[in-house]
Amino acid sequence: MPEPTATRPGQQRAPSFTLVKWSTFAVLILTYILVYFHRMAPGVVAEYLMSAFQTTGTSLGTLSAIYFFVYACMQIPSGVIADTLGTRTSVVAGNLIAGLGSILFGLADTFTTACVGRFLVGLGVSVVFVSIMKSNSQWFHARVFALLSGLTLLIGNLGSVLAAAPLSSLLLFFSWRMVFVGIGIFSLFLAFLALLIVRNRPEDLGFPPVNQQGTVPPPDGHWLQKLRAVVLVGRLWPGFWVQFGMVGGLYAWMGLWGIPYLRDVHGLDRSSAADHVSAMLLAFAFGALFFGWLSDRLGRRRSILIATVFAYLACWLWLLYAPWSPGPGGLLLFALIGLAGSGFVLTFAAAKELIHPSLSGMAVAVVNCGCFAGTALLQPLFGYIADRGWDGRLQDGARVYAAADYRQGILLIVAFALIAVVAAFRLQETWGRNISADPAGSINGTRGKERAK
Repeated sequence: MPEPTATRPGQQRAPSFTLVKWSTFAVLILTYILVYFHRMAPGVVAEYLMSAFQTTGTSLGTLSAIYFFVYACMQIPSGVIADTLGTRTSVVAGNLIAGLGSILFGLADTFTTACVGRFLVGLGVSVVFVSIMKSNSQWFHARVFALLSGLTLLIGNLGSVLAAAPLSSLLLFFSWRMVFVGIGIFSLFLAFLALLIVRNRPEDLGFPPVNQQGTVPPPDGHWLQKLRAVVLVGRLWPGFWVQFGMVGGLYAWMGLWGIPYLRDVHGLDRSSAADHVSAMLLAFAFGALFFGWLSDRLGRRRSILIATVFAYLACWLWLLYAPWSPGPGGLLLFALIGLAGSGFVLTFAAAKELIHPSLSGMAVAVVNCGCFAGTALLQPLFGYIADRGWDGRLQDGARVYAAADYRQGILLIVAFALIAVVAAFRLQETWGRNISADPAGSINGTRGKERAK
């Protein structure tokens, strides 16, 4: 297919469509890397935060979870903003707010101020992922959407990897406060880049649209009416619950409790513990790309998701009940948990294919609420459970928990994983095609009727 060309009157040399779309993607993905950095960094600096603010496990979990609470609450508004104001406005404003929040967090002298900074960070970054999904649906062909979603998560997860072992090494030379101030300044720079480069649609620069908008018109009226129409699509909600149960537990572990667990129960230093979490993050990142590619290749969403959810549950049961130890075996186990958990990426492709293309931002937002609602609930609950059994031990001002305390928290993660298993069976198969034109979810022809069963 020939590359689209811009047709802007009076312009001597139109920009290349390929250059424009990948430049837009590059700015957005750099922003998304910071989203993951902020998501996972508290786990590495947990002991510093507990010491600096003299917090309990419950308070530490709450400080970290503020990000996820505001992120979850902002997902549907983020979808509305992406579908109405567009990606450019979302990302510029988001980077500005997150940058100021990160600087405030780094400079905080009280626990309350740190919470305000964490709130602003969560508020700013909450619009980024939905905006990227919306931008990808506008600038890239629909047939590669799941693959591109996997690529987005792969590159974005570099931020998680940076927030593990590299951040642990960086803390040998810089204070945790300097790191967050520096990240905040970089966010402000990305806001400026987004203002210069990012555009909402190819049509904004004179290029033709990449994808057809479908045969069924979107709901008419105010954005509230459109949002109501999206929320009432029942077949979107299994994706929400898959993310709630599956990614909620994964983020709670990778982003906060995994490193303290390895330190307190297995005696690892922060660097070695961060290596295990890095293995999980890397497998999670590359797994998202792999399952996105595999799903697009096979034209399947539901069956692959079911397989990964069962594998995810089995890995947590292995961690709880099978003999293992840190080192090669522990790295393999943590990597397998991350790999299995990455199958959640297919819920985004399914959401986009269950709804009219013009409302894809809101559809992705509804599903994406699940993982942050789950994480926001799990992180402080895990801390609360650990606090209940705490025997009073401290190390450098930070609480040290026993293996039994962590075991109860991991059982909670297993319970959440069971929710994801049930929800995965409820997800409607889309066969890699948009089925919003047919309320029954079938595709024209005999083959479509068979698939709809």
